[in-house]
Amino acid sequence: MGKPVDHEPVKLVVGILFSDEACYRKARERLLALYGPVDYECAPFLFTFTHYYDQEMGNPIYRSFVSFEKLISIEDLVDIKLTTNGIEEEFACEGKRRVNLDPGYMQMGKFVLATTKDQKHRIYLSRGIYAEVTLHYQKKSWQSWPWTYPDYASERYKEIFLQIRERYYEQLRAIGGNVPHRAQARQRKGE
Repeated sequence: MGKPVDHEPVKLVVGILFSDEACYRKARERLLALYGPVDYECAPFLFTFTHYYDQEMGNPIYRSFVSFEKLISIEDLVDIKLTTNGIEEEFACEGKRRVNLDPGYMQMGKFVLATTKDQKHRIYLSRGIYAEVTLHYQKKSWQSWPWTYPDYASERYKEIFLQIRERYYEQLRAIGGNVPHRAQARQRKGE
């Protein structure tokens, strides 16, 4: 029989979509006040994967990602998603969002997004929040699933997540987390 053990901390990552730069800056400041210093941030780039958000947010829409230096407990994801939903509402104009915050967490082998929308591949957490394993790490790169959003399946996003994963790896190593040493991992794969 397996014995339950506490899970090691995970890396908080927030995807930010925005059409209003002032709202983006304010939302970013709020995230930093709540979750601490950022250890990775990509410059905003044009979001062109879908027009799904155009009617609500306007156009053009930009995307950015931030990851936070402080690691979190997996159990914090529900509170974080509810908090980011509140931030979205706060900066909405006439009920339409100007910023969309997508929190998730990274482990060495997967990236998980929080959502309020149920689907057959999502797991209910609590208080109306579900979790989706959006990407998995295999053969030195992030891999998508059939349900992965097209933007998260893109090479650009996967490159961003590789950089964040490297930071997370170093953090886990520094705290004695459960990460294989690279030489051992190469030996197991016969490299």
